[in-house]
Amino acid sequence: MIKILIDSASDIDAEEARSMGVELLPIEVRFGEEVYLDGVNLSHRQFFEKLIETNDIPKTSQINEYRWGEAFEKMIANGDQVIAITLSSKLSGTFTCAKNAAKRFKRVYVVDSLNAAAGERVLAEYALRLAAEKKDAATIVDELNEKKRKICVIAVVDTLKYLRKGGRISGVAAIAGEMLSVKPVVSVIDGEVKSVGKAIGSKRSNNLLVQLVQKNGGIDFSMPYGLMYSGLSDEYLKKYLQDSRALWEKHFDDPSRIPVHLIGSTIGTHIGPNAVGVAFFHN
Repeated sequence: MIKILIDSASDIDAEEARSMGVELLPIEVRFGEEVYLDGVNLSHRQFFEKLIETNDIPKTSQINEYRWGEAFEKMIANGDQVIAITLSSKLSGTFTCAKNAAKRFKRVYVVDSLNAAAGERVLAEYALRLAAEKKDAATIVDELNEKKRKICVIAVVDTLKYLRKGGRISGVAAIAGEMLSVKPVVSVIDGEVKSVGKAIGSKRSNNLLVQLVQKNGGIDFSMPYGLMYSGLSDEYLKKYLQDSRALWEKHFDDPSRIPVHLIGSTIGTHIGPNAVGVAFFHN
């Protein structure tokens, strides 16, 4: 049997992992002296409640080699094979730790998603599809490494506050951006989060998001895809769906059927609440 293991940077929590049929290895999140396991004893909603209440940026810790090895040993005990999908190696040392741990086992494969959040999730969903088709582990790994290059993750960030707190931009730029209601649009490119545009006001930024989806080849609806948002309310997500209805109406007469995921701590730490994004394989 082939088992899929994924870290919580995918924004898959423990309950969802059980329903999907994947194993979850949670990332540690630290608020001051308090340490939590992402998606296990700290839900995504609880994370944003704490993020909004605190003045300090929480810290996330990469999953070390020991924890990966412990998970691998347990999962192969009955003769099963394991495919582990990790957060982008450009964003964390988690992939390297998983790769080093896997050297001790013969039936363990590690895939660098070159992504995070819903981008990592859709790759895991594709892995599950391939496993259900009874493809062997080596073939699945080859297909994941090929298809991951087609994953696009594009998001509108509502505020520059958390990017400033995390040292991603200067304080002066953040204040100017807040005054102008500038909403940056970011994307994961070659495994790294990069700015791909900015707009003043939510409607213009939503339109820019639609344009960038189309510029990247459009959504391949035969492959896994999904929307994502951050924070305690999906208000901005609903507005995006309204502004981008032309993108979805050919495929969905009911927008509630579009997969939607709440962003967790790994990316949420840097983008804060009220971000909206889309993850998909392009045509």
